[in-house]
Amino acid sequence: MFFRILKLVCVAALAVVLSVSASSSEPQATLIADNLSIRGTSVLLAEGNVEIFFKGRRLKASAIRYDQSLNSLQISGPIYMDTGDGNYILAEQADLNADLTEGVLRSARLVLAGQLQLAASEVMRVNERYTSLNRVSASSCKICAGSSTPLWEVRARRVVHDQIEHQLYFDQAQMRFGGIPIFYIPRLRMPDPTLKRATGFLMPRFSSNTLLGTGVRMPYFIKFGDHKDLTIVPFLSSGSGKSVELRYRQAFATGTIELLGSASRDDIVLGQTRGYVQATGEFALPRNFTLTFRAEDVTDPSYLLDYGYPEKDRLDSRIEVKRTRRNELIVLRLIGFKSLRPNEDNATLPFLVADATLTRRFGLGGLGGEGGLSFQLHSHTRRSHSFVDGPDPDLIADGRDVSRALVRADWRKNWQLPSGLGLSVLGEATADLTAIREDATYLSTGIRLHGAVAAELRWPWVKAHGLSGVSQMIEPVAQLVLAPGGVEHLPNEDSLLAEFDQGNLFALNRFPGNDAIERGLRANLGLNYTRIDPDGWTIAASFGRVLRAADLGQFSVASGLSGQTSDWLTAVRVSNDDGFSVLGRALFDSNLSMNKAEVRLAWINETTQLSTGFVKSPADLAEDRLIAISELAFDGQIKIASNWTARLATRYDFNTQSTAKAAAGLGFRNECLSVDLSLSRRFTSSTSVKPATDFGLSVEFLGFGSSTSSGAARQCRR
Repeated sequence: MFFRILKLVCVAALAVVLSVSASSSEPQATLIADNLSIRGTSVLLAEGNVEIFFKGRRLKASAIRYDQSLNSLQISGPIYMDTGDGNYILAEQADLNADLTEGVLRSARLVLAGQLQLAASEVMRVNERYTSLNRVSASSCKICAGSSTPLWEVRARRVVHDQIEHQLYFDQAQMRFGGIPIFYIPRLRMPDPTLKRATGFLMPRFSSNTLLGTGVRMPYFIKFGDHKDLTIVPFLSSGSGKSVELRYRQAFATGTIELLGSASRDDIVLGQTRGYVQATGEFALPRNFTLTFRAEDVTDPSYLLDYGYPEKDRLDSRIEVKRTRRNELIVLRLIGFKSLRPNEDNATLPFLVADATLTRRFGLGGLGGEGGLSFQLHSHTRRSHSFVDGPDPDLIADGRDVSRALVRADWRKNWQLPSGLGLSVLGEATADLTAIREDATYLSTGIRLHGAVAAELRWPWVKAHGLSGVSQMIEPVAQLVLAPGGVEHLPNEDSLLAEFDQGNLFALNRFPGNDAIERGLRANLGLNYTRIDPDGWTIAASFGRVLRAADLGQFSVASGLSGQTSDWLTAVRVSNDDGFSVLGRALFDSNLSMNKAEVRLAWINETTQLSTGFVKSPADLAEDRLIAISELAFDGQIKIASNWTARLATRYDFNTQSTAKAAAGLGFRNECLSVDLSLSRRFTSSTSVKPATDFGLSVEFLGFGSSTSSGAARQCRR
């Protein structure tokens, strides 16, 4: 590339100096030199601080000599050329013909994309496409003064750069690390830094696992075109583990697809080929609709954990059509579930779920306020055809199938009263028709009508401190909800896990799904506090409780909403501009004993990424949680030096007083090298999952292909 640019630069500049006809098709260039002279009738000599500017590109040299009779061009160095696209060349001397199609540069250094440096004794140009370099040292590492040894380098007898295919071909290549030869390759092909995608091997990753043994993953990338590719990742280990993973990607004019699959043979599950498949995609449809899909399946529950895939205890395959606008939401989806939990039978779980939802928001004109209208069609099906509950204690008929048509309308209007008081009136009405099949407990069809209205009063108190700039707000909130009582006569499957938090403290219905609706006369009381400090600190807190006229037995004890008086809700959020944040939520009973808690602490900035969370929840059969939960999770990454990063992650169970999982890692990255070490241990075990320890190592030499550096450059000692 740089030779083509150099040709245009020199020909244009010499044409100007030699007064070539103004009709020349070559672009115009600017030539600057301390001295310009013509010797005889055919030699032009430019000497002293010679510079040529051409189309944003720049060439600097000590002298340029053009001999018209020999049709030759001699350039004396030091020579520097910036092509304007991130590539440049340094040389001591150049002997080229007039059109620069052939020639030699001596003691040259070619820098591609500002990353990969190729130092050679000679550089030759052939047919305007190939650049041949002799006795080459290639590296993307910074070289400090007084030391000619980079952190790593590839030495070769000859290197050919194909500027059209963006490939580098090494002849008799020797890989060196810290000046020490590591391995020898007779022939080596690598992409140059300007190439984003090319067929060839990717960087390997070494791993050692107590279940699979020590092995290596060697990815091979196949480019089928600009819009599709295939990656093949074989895995061979010293133990029984042998597997291959395939990933196919293709981009279309309106979307993309990705297919992932793997097949394995090992001694963990004897005599069986294990595997995992997944297909995902996203496409833009007419009228601003979007189509997304995901399909996945696995041969056995422990395969994902054994081979390092994301941990899942339930698989869901789905296809969804969706459109979101400012005042409208349309969702059509079909979902298939498969459980990997040892205590769940897929025959008694809904394996196919279909939903169609339309929601719109609108103004109500003369009535005032804002209204909403939702329509939903829903159906879920089980494989079992039993009309009664089996041995599992979920109190659900094993073959129950449900279909529902639902319409819901809501309305809210706000008024501003004297003294800063805010008054709101809101209401909601729901009507649905539910058909239940293969269940001996419930009728085949049922119609449900429900409505609720509420009045809400808010009184914000605001104070600003003039000198410090701190502002504070205290806001008492009281909401009275009128709703019919009674008991629910429909089965509840999608609303078993009802959470009580600051987001639904003032909601008309705290059930997450449509199977259950919150009933009865009640008062929702709360207090919000906010403090904003100009130094970057923000504190927000919420306190609240629900008082009921009667206990209708709708909620479980673990939800914090059972009884005539709910638990006390406390929620706190603290954050600052340095990336520190604390999110906490806790439920206290009337004796101020903590029943449930969730705390998350995070500190994220340029050098630190720390996240820790604590969860405590009591056992509750209604929520299918037979034992209490009390766990602490930690995930941290700290930049311990300019090029070094340490990682640590763990999860500890206070009930069993044991660690469920722990992982540690150490990473190094500078301008030319990336190294990642990882160690993890899974302590948990079950009928399908065994404890395992995994060690991983990956090394990447940056500067080839699209692998660019994001780390700090190595510092040189003075």
